Amino acid sequence: MTTQAPETKIVEKSKIACDGGEGALGHPRVWLHISEEDGYVECPYCDAKYVLKGREAA
Repeated sequence: MTTQAPETKIVEKSKIACDGGEGALGHPRVWLHISEEDGYVECPYCDAKYVLKGREAA
């Protein structure tokens, strides 16, 4: 059995919400902040990676 890689999403705002995206099977909604220094943040529940638009190659 293989494990799927966490999803990477390109976003335009530095403050985003993540709820796992699977309705009742997701996780509690958390608000995440992408720092200018890093350009991305990972959800502590589902490991989804949110990358600021324009910072994809960083």
